[in-house]
Amino acid sequence: MPKFDFDYPLPETSRLRDLKPVLVTLRQQAVSRRDFLKLSLLGFAAATMAKFGLDMTLHKAAAAFSTAPTMPNGVAAGDTTQTSTVLWAHSTALGPVTFEYATAENFETILGTLTAEVTDATLPVKVEVSDLTPTTDYFYRVTDAAGNTLIGAFRTAAALGTFTGLRFGVTGDWRQELAPYPSIANAADMELEFMVGMGDTIYADFPSPDVDLPQCLTLADFRAKHNEGYGTRYDLNTWATLRSQTSFIPTIDDHEVTNDFAGGAVPSTDARFANDAGQFINETELYRNGLQAFLEYNPIRNETWGETGDPLTANKPNLYRYFTYGSDAAVFVLDARSFRSAPLEPVTDFENLGQVLTFYRNSFDNQRSMLGLPQLEALTRDLLQAQTDGILWKFVMMPEPCQNLGLAIAQDRFEGYAAERATLMKFIVDNGVTNVVFVAADIHGTLVNNITYQLTPAPKAEQLPTGAWEISTGSVAFDAPFGPTVIELAIQLGFLTEEDVAPYREGTLAEKEAFMARAINAQIEPLGYPLIGLDTADGIDAELLQGAWTATSTFGWTLFEIAPETQQLHVTTFGIDPYTRADLEADPQPILSRVPQVVQEFTVNPVR
Repeated sequence: MPKFDFDYPLPETSRLRDLKPVLVTLRQQAVSRRDFLKLSLLGFAAATMAKFGLDMTLHKAAAAFSTAPTMPNGVAAGDTTQTSTVLWAHSTALGPVTFEYATAENFETILGTLTAEVTDATLPVKVEVSDLTPTTDYFYRVTDAAGNTLIGAFRTAAALGTFTGLRFGVTGDWRQELAPYPSIANAADMELEFMVGMGDTIYADFPSPDVDLPQCLTLADFRAKHNEGYGTRYDLNTWATLRSQTSFIPTIDDHEVTNDFAGGAVPSTDARFANDAGQFINETELYRNGLQAFLEYNPIRNETWGETGDPLTANKPNLYRYFTYGSDAAVFVLDARSFRSAPLEPVTDFENLGQVLTFYRNSFDNQRSMLGLPQLEALTRDLLQAQTDGILWKFVMMPEPCQNLGLAIAQDRFEGYAAERATLMKFIVDNGVTNVVFVAADIHGTLVNNITYQLTPAPKAEQLPTGAWEISTGSVAFDAPFGPTVIELAIQLGFLTEEDVAPYREGTLAEKEAFMARAINAQIEPLGYPLIGLDTADGIDAELLQGAWTATSTFGWTLFEIAPETQQLHVTTFGIDPYTRADLEADPQPILSRVPQVVQEFTVNPVR
């Protein structure tokens, strides 16, 4: 990793007075590929609709979930490539589980059969299927030892050299007590090639109905939390529906283990791990239990980094994945938790120049890492390969935001690992890697911005353009979303008064987003960072069609569509009004009947 020159002139003023932080209609889509699955389950749908009086058309996918008494989480496919996939099921019936797959929905010709053995009712099973054909719809049928059968479907990726278009979804952050997640109820109708689960797929450190503990500790605790999140509640199971109808690509953030953990830190630096054995937190029992349950409950291959020569990463779980979809897109899925160095001390006084400069200087320590060297090397290698292969769009799925959002809680984002961040951005620029889109979650709201970087560790340093940009997305369900959370925190810290936020509280959705954009810009502008929104000055040809460059007041997910002829990228964020556990338990019907609406929509034309 390159060294950086840390010598820079001090700002003329001794205090940085401006560094005060502040912490449509449903889009119609043609549906054809999944109709067989939905129609085969309309008995479930009709019963659920009658129970809650919901709209059958709008919620048919959410209601027609594919579960069975002995298969509470349905079935799933994941890690799908041009020629392979991983099939997954969780059966509580001990004995064999049979996976059959075919290209016809009637299974008239079975192309292959694989079997796995259930030895523990809490332990899912998965099998790997190979020798598949690119750009092909496949159906799979899963039968367990109790004789229950469920059906799923997936599509293999297109071969390199073809432009067939692509449609996929991304979201993250769902708390189990807020299931069954109406915010993603329309996703199963969108003919997605895959859905990315961008971390915080469980909240192991929040109590929920099935795991009423402040923190999961045992493997059984973690398994129960995953089972709950992918289970049925109020006769609905949106995740089972979605995971049975497309390929699911998840990764971890922090809450798969515990809040804001750093896998590369020494256990003694974090009281939650201090009594565990291991050189790093990623060797502790708590981490191992969290990672094992995550791998068990998701349709992904179990891989390790092998003999890297570094005890931090050697033979540890490898969650990094690189997928290609014809020449339309490449997708890079990162693990931003398992190998990150211990976080810096946060900035607590934003007008204290010494504290601010110390944070900047320490963030540019090039011995600190968020990704770990093997993962950074894999990412840069694959980015370059995608560019060399003529793949147009490159989507870097990184659970933590890459865009600079200011000093507030910066120690937990890529801003706190600025040397590695600058290394990655400089690589993209120096190697002419174009059309790079960073996609993040974690902050429970949508912010869209240009990506710049700096080489000098100081506020207002020159921001170097990259041509890349980022969108954060989600949450599926976290109380509360980004906007209300920031407002309440700003009031608590005395940065804003009730009078200040009255326009936000009383405003329309558009007015709330305008208020939030101003609040965010007030934090990042004094540091010299680009303001919220896509700036064409960096060579990004974007057009906002609906909403704003922020969507911070709803629960939801984001749809990405690449047009097959022009390769224009069309991005749509869907959202519903947020709700609390108390709201849901007091009266579920109004919550479950919420329909995801378009809250943001924009297009970006590729650089050729």
